[in-house]
Amino acid sequence: MNDEPALDSVLGEVGPRLRRIRRDRGATLGALSEVTGISVSTLSRLESGQRKPSLELLLPIARAHQVPLDELVGAPPVGDPRVRAKPIVRHGRTMLPLTRQPGGLQAYKVVQEPGGQQPDPRTHEGYEWLYVLSGKLRLVLGEHDVVLGAGEAAEFDTRVPHWFGAAGEESVEFLSLFGPQGERMHVRARPKQG
Repeated sequence: MNDEPALDSVLGEVGPRLRRIRRDRGATLGALSEVTGISVSTLSRLESGQRKPSLELLLPIARAHQVPLDELVGAPPVGDPRVRAKPIVRHGRTMLPLTRQPGGLQAYKVVQEPGGQQPDPRTHEGYEWLYVLSGKLRLVLGEHDVVLGAGEAAEFDTRVPHWFGAAGEESVEFLSLFGPQGERMHVRARPKQG
């Protein structure tokens, strides 16, 4: 794979960009030369494309114009780092996927609205970890029926019949990590001080 044509194209755009930035700031080649210590002839050749730009030349020019080096070379913008999850809404439950890859460990932020849900425990392969962010979460797990508050966590094998929903009159917000059987999450908690 030969990237030389792409590199030549990027480098070819540097000169006109340097000239435009200098002119936008109302600077002359002589004034820029005084500030950067680069000769007028070198600056002129850079702007006309007769001299290839180097880091040694571009850094003082970027400093003089008070612009990032990226602006001089036309670096592509960095992609948006935000996760744009499409919510899944079912039966008063909004699930926001926090992971993108299929299979393996899956993470969700879940908001469950209150509303008279009757426990209907189910089973399936896997392992789940829940962490309550706000509100109260009712968890029916096998013979256990517990209510978890903000800051509490539970983990369980999903082959055990289980169900969870809002406990009380307010919605509950929690994180759910789900993985295939054998991928267990480990939480270390300090023992309560007595």
